[in-house]
Amino acid sequence: MPELDEGSIYMRAQMPYSISLEKSSQIGQQIRDALIEFPQVTKVVAQTGRPDDGTDVAGFYNNEFNVMLLPEDDWKPKISKEELIDEMNKRLASIPGVDLNFSQPISDNVEEAVSGVKGAICMKIYGDSLDYMETQVQKVYEILRHVDGIADLGVIHNVGQPELDINLDQEKMALYGVETADANAVIETAIGGKAASTLYEGIRQFEIRIRYPEAYRNSVEDISNLLVPTNHGSKVPIHEIASITQKTGPCLIFRDDNRRYAALKFSIRGRDMGSTIQDAIAQTSKVIKLKKGYVMAWQGDFENQKRATKRLGQAIPVSLALIFLLLYIMFGSFKDSALVFLNVPFAIVGGILALLLTGTNFSISAGIGFICLFGICILEGMLLIEIFKRNLYNVRGQEKPLYSAIRQGVYAMIRPVMMTAMMAAIGLLPAALSHGIGSESSRPLARVIIGGIICAMFFSLLVFPLIFGWAYRKVDTKHNN
Repeated sequence: MPELDEGSIYMRAQMPYSISLEKSSQIGQQIRDALIEFPQVTKVVAQTGRPDDGTDVAGFYNNEFNVMLLPEDDWKPKISKEELIDEMNKRLASIPGVDLNFSQPISDNVEEAVSGVKGAICMKIYGDSLDYMETQVQKVYEILRHVDGIADLGVIHNVGQPELDINLDQEKMALYGVETADANAVIETAIGGKAASTLYEGIRQFEIRIRYPEAYRNSVEDISNLLVPTNHGSKVPIHEIASITQKTGPCLIFRDDNRRYAALKFSIRGRDMGSTIQDAIAQTSKVIKLKKGYVMAWQGDFENQKRATKRLGQAIPVSLALIFLLLYIMFGSFKDSALVFLNVPFAIVGGILALLLTGTNFSISAGIGFICLFGICILEGMLLIEIFKRNLYNVRGQEKPLYSAIRQGVYAMIRPVMMTAMMAAIGLLPAALSHGIGSESSRPLARVIIGGIICAMFFSLLVFPLIFGWAYRKVDTKHNN
């Protein structure tokens, strides 16, 4: 889930498309009353429908809430923001027909720009038949409800608008002497209204529309009794020349790349995104078998993560190759370059342990942290191997020149190696412990570097000298001979 502003929580409530302004306002008031009861909340600001500037096209079905909070030090009881959101979600789950989404305004807009859906991650089914696609999306919804880590799950409905279907019967119209144009004109004027003239006020102009009073078009029965003129000068009710039925039709038809789609949205909390989506895809593919011409796609933050992970998978091998090449150019020895490079696996182990111990999910930020870690741990190996080889020339007359050189080198480099490691670790400690705005990006990176540096430091001082001694063991053999 996106990191939340320290002083507020942004929440979106999606309701059925056919909801009226009055009903939407009532539900919005119900949500506000429920949120304001939390002791951590100071006030709740709500918006129904589109904003005043019209930048976000939405109907009465869309309610947005900005929940203002007390400073976290004043919260009673002491809980985390994620726990507070879970409690709010449980409290509001009793309101039927409302899909909730917790985010931040900017994140919400960015997510919508990426996938076209107001949600962090979405699943889309592309095709032609809206009814078939929504049926399949509802099946996916039932599956994802039971996947661990998925939250804020909701279906983005296309179908849901009540419609009145009036089908004219040409045979009956011919029998009564009714023209199609006359029947359509009566229906248009009675229900939707028809422009009859124009009113001019200075340079402004307004259409004057004719429409039946609401009392004569408020129900199916009233509309069926509308009178249509005949060619004989008489009038006949519409129900005599047409079949009138009520049905549910599309309210909004979403398109992406000129293809219709139905979608559902969700967020991920308490679990890493990669394994959650893989679990969701695996369970969905076992049950959902789409007809020919229909395609399922997973988009949103997951799509961004896939692209970034692919690029990261290319960047890490290239970085390691360049580091090794520079080491070889510097030392002129494949053996020395490989010895220094041994710091990398131990630093990776430290970074992974840091993520496990702190319960941090692997992310692109953590991947970048590993790349930064490689350079720091390589520096420690370079310092040690330089001092070891330099000391070899100064202790040739001793009984064990190699291990004397290693021992003196370790004594001399304890302070520089520890300073290199601890300065970086202490400098990144605030970022590793932060929970403020933007910390979701800096925190994994900092934790990886701190864990990797500390692990690499102990390896460099305790294990690396032994490996160096094994690699250069022939030095003592030549000395003894």
